[in-house]
Amino acid sequence: MTQPATTLPALVRAAARARPEAPAVVAGEERLSWAELDAQVDRAAAGFAARGLAPGDRVAVQLPNGSAWLRAVLGALRAGCVVVPVNTAYTDPELEFVLGDSGASLLVASTDRPPLAGVPVVAGPPHGDGDPPARPEEPSAPAFLAYTSGTTGRPRGAVLTAAALRANQEQCLAMDPPAVRPDDRVLLVLPLFHVYGLNAGFGLVAATGACAVLVDAFDPAATLAVMAAEEVTAVPGAPPMYQAWLAEADAAGSDAALRRAFAAVRIASSGAAPLPAEVWTAMRERAAVTVWEGYGLTEACPVVTSTLATGRPKPACIGGPLPGVEVQLRDTALHEPTAEREGGDGGEDGPGEIWVRGPNLFSGYWPDGADGPDADGWLATGDLAYADEDGDLHLVDRRSDLVLVSGFNVYPAEVERVLDSHPAVAESAVIGVPDPRTGNSVRAVVALRPGRTLTYGELRAHAAASLARYKVPTSVQVLAALPHSLTGKVSRARLRELGLSRPDSGPREEDDDA
Repeated sequence: MTQPATTLPALVRAAARARPEAPAVVAGEERLSWAELDAQVDRAAAGFAARGLAPGDRVAVQLPNGSAWLRAVLGALRAGCVVVPVNTAYTDPELEFVLGDSGASLLVASTDRPPLAGVPVVAGPPHGDGDPPARPEEPSAPAFLAYTSGTTGRPRGAVLTAAALRANQEQCLAMDPPAVRPDDRVLLVLPLFHVYGLNAGFGLVAATGACAVLVDAFDPAATLAVMAAEEVTAVPGAPPMYQAWLAEADAAGSDAALRRAFAAVRIASSGAAPLPAEVWTAMRERAAVTVWEGYGLTEACPVVTSTLATGRPKPACIGGPLPGVEVQLRDTALHEPTAEREGGDGGEDGPGEIWVRGPNLFSGYWPDGADGPDADGWLATGDLAYADEDGDLHLVDRRSDLVLVSGFNVYPAEVERVLDSHPAVAESAVIGVPDPRTGNSVRAVVALRPGRTLTYGELRAHAAASLARYKVPTSVQVLAALPHSLTGKVSRARLRELGLSRPDSGPREEDDDA
């Protein structure tokens, strides 16, 4: 008896056999059927094997959205390798850390370049002429190392297995209506190197045999035109996308293009960051589309809750757990449940930390599986939420100091380490500032060494040399001294109490005793 497909390459092959001529990928002028995509994945897998890569070897992929990304990632997986998706905005220092930490054997990039951190680099996925290696499916083996910020300020590789990724696909497809159907044309402008675009985007496309409309970079006007021309029916999105589309309509003085783009859209969703209530309302009124908001994290592959799961769309609401996912709100001090939700039951409760259990959870962090789910299968997320009178969840805040910029985690310690290396900086602290476009932006608060001066431009240029653009501070405030806790650590909480995290507090570059 044939085992059901679990891995992404197996899902592609199953779609190719069931619907060989059906459209699989639209990427600009490029059109691929499922049979054509499957054949290209075979050639890429043969190419990886020809380079001597063995099962379990890590292959880092730093490519924009496009068919090359799919060939590289699916080909490496079909060859038995573990894929390390890399943010295309990473600078060389960030990339070197990921390559070294993962023990990558190869980096697939957009252009040829000399080896980086001792790792050979190839431009695009390799091509082989022979048959791909015959590898049995191993659902419990690592498939991806998805790097996300950790408590040390260094990214950590979350070990995602094929089984966990497949579980989340099934959970998303068990909702009514499902997130993706076989006849959908799904806009994939979310970066595929992020688990949201990777699994809640392409994973669902592969699982259903739908069609992926790939866009390599987000441009609001161009994306609206693509949606209209390709008659997109499903849009997995993030708040900055919806905000940009509305702003584009404002700039045009008309909602006509916005409405044309969403005319065929059956389902639009939002995740990665909280969606402002006014944006949710504007999309419903101006684009005639309901945005179903959800919540997730890399370690859950990624979707945990959605208003689609409850059937109750509300602004500023993340709904309830997906079928097959358990969620508890626990007291942040005692770690005892304040409300347990399995499905849709629950009532009005005070804020608690979100704990999650389900087959979609990761296997811990690379390389030893540290800090994974506890002995009972529960994972603490570090996020706070409360349940309303319907039992639907609303995010309150993050327990940690992570700054969420356009859905990407920015850990202050990582940015502070770079800022502190500037010869004029005695000490620094990084906090988040609400931003209507990106959800949050990064603010640096610094104290200078005696007799030194520093402009915002100088500090920004210093940070940009080592950090991805979304991590670089967009404002800076210079203080005579930073507040400290009783243990001697810089108190970010005190900085927020002083109002330095308010957008209207105004970034300044002169000394301020606060």
